[in-house]
Amino acid sequence: MANSFAAQLADALEASWPAIARPNQLPPPGGWQIWLLLAGRGFGKTRTLAEWVCQQAASGQAGRIALVAATAADARDVLVEGQSGIMAVSPPWFRPVYEPSKRRLSWPNGAIATTFSAEEPERLRGPQHDAAVCDELGSWSRPETWDMLQFGLRLGRHPRCLVATTPRPTKLIRELLAREGGDVVVTRGSTYENRENLAAGVLRPDHPQIRRHAAGPARAQRRTARGHARRVVEPRDYRCDAPSGCATASENRGRDRSRGNLG
Repeated sequence: MANSFAAQLADALEASWPAIARPNQLPPPGGWQIWLLLAGRGFGKTRTLAEWVCQQAASGQAGRIALVAATAADARDVLVEGQSGIMAVSPPWFRPVYEPSKRRLSWPNGAIATTFSAEEPERLRGPQHDAAVCDELGSWSRPETWDMLQFGLRLGRHPRCLVATTPRPTKLIRELLAREGGDVVVTRGSTYENRENLAAGVLRPDHPQIRRHAAGPARAQRRTARGHARRVVEPRDYRCDAPSGCATASENRGRDRSRGNLG
């Protein structure tokens, strides 16, 4: 019996998120208030959001959590019920009860998470939270939702917010980048880092979508993104390239040197 329990415990630890996550999917150290995760599509942003929410609830660090996505459908279909969402990654012994009609998840220890749509900022006017996650902030149609959320992050000793988004040169993202090193910590990631978990062939150089992105209008869009970001975070020369994520100019120069290409 003891050996069986030990084996089960060992298996659980090996499959736990801290054991299988990449370093840039785990919370950074320090007293940050906002963790901004900028990464390409397919990086594993949703899994990172879901696991962080579950950890906050299980540890007791957060008891009232806001789950905010671009739309109500995104909050439900991606953050809660998605393949990498909260219900999918929760262990059997600590799985929340999901009540769609109430937009609520309730954990065995009393922690509660509520879903919100960025299209409805007024829904965030009254509720208070000690933790929040924001999915695809760069695509929110009403940026004032962010302000309403921040006003409500006032419970507990150290309320925190995790933002995971595909890089876009929006005003809000540029403002958060400008706060890097203060109350905002930024993690950058690439789609290619998660290639082992993506369908075979998706990231082939000859894949139609990859080729389409590498030329034509997408190239101009990347130049525009770099130009907008430069004006905000000089002299770091922030660069956003999908699907390869984001990097500073110095990071990109380092990569070029490692490839023997200084051009």
